[in-house]
Amino acid sequence: MLFEIENISYSRSGKLALHDLSARLPVGASSVVGPSGSGKSTLLRLLNRLADPDAGRVVYEGVDVRERDPLELRREVSLVPQLPALIDGTVHDNVAYGPRLVGHSFDARSCLELAGLDPAFEERDAAKLSVGEQQRVMLARALALDPRVLLLDEPTSALDRVARDAVETTLQGLRARTAISTVVVTHDMDQARRLADYVVRIDGGTVEAQGAADEMLGDETEPVIAAAEDAS
Repeated sequence: MLFEIENISYSRSGKLALHDLSARLPVGASSVVGPSGSGKSTLLRLLNRLADPDAGRVVYEGVDVRERDPLELRREVSLVPQLPALIDGTVHDNVAYGPRLVGHSFDARSCLELAGLDPAFEERDAAKLSVGEQQRVMLARALALDPRVLLLDEPTSALDRVARDAVETTLQGLRARTAISTVVVTHDMDQARRLADYVVRIDGGTVEAQGAADEMLGDETEPVIAAAEDAS
């Protein structure tokens, strides 16, 4: 089992965001699904110690994440945020940002290709890219750290349908070409069906159900639950 989440509770600004939540996320492609404000993004941040629970524990590959150095854990379990946050400079500068901080070697062109971008993007001005292209540069920057797990927080919520489809195709390609596990947070049941083999549905800060995607979601098209997750 990749992650075991055991009876966690977490409060932010005096408000309970997660309550006695337990879930399992296997190796491979998983999705955490729920409406806006349900605690999806909060749960995602607990997986690589961007926050720690007030109670309970998160276990990664059999070890409580609080026993891991946070920076080392975040290189291995890398978060791609909901909105692109690129630095000034070229695409190469952005892909190189994380590896240079930790002295990690990387191949920018290979990372761009895995992220669904032509390696020729390497010298382009990051500020002049479309939002969809910027999101894939964020993915390439995460891949440059050679992670074992990618945490993706609403990766297509700011994109139009064409850009969304391109990012989803990229993520499906990663599944086929690498051994990287993915955990995708989304409010869109159809997206969870396309991108995940295992689904955890949460609402009100607790788990409603979890299991294999084909059993949890079936084949019927379901509407988008809500707008993109807020900062929670």
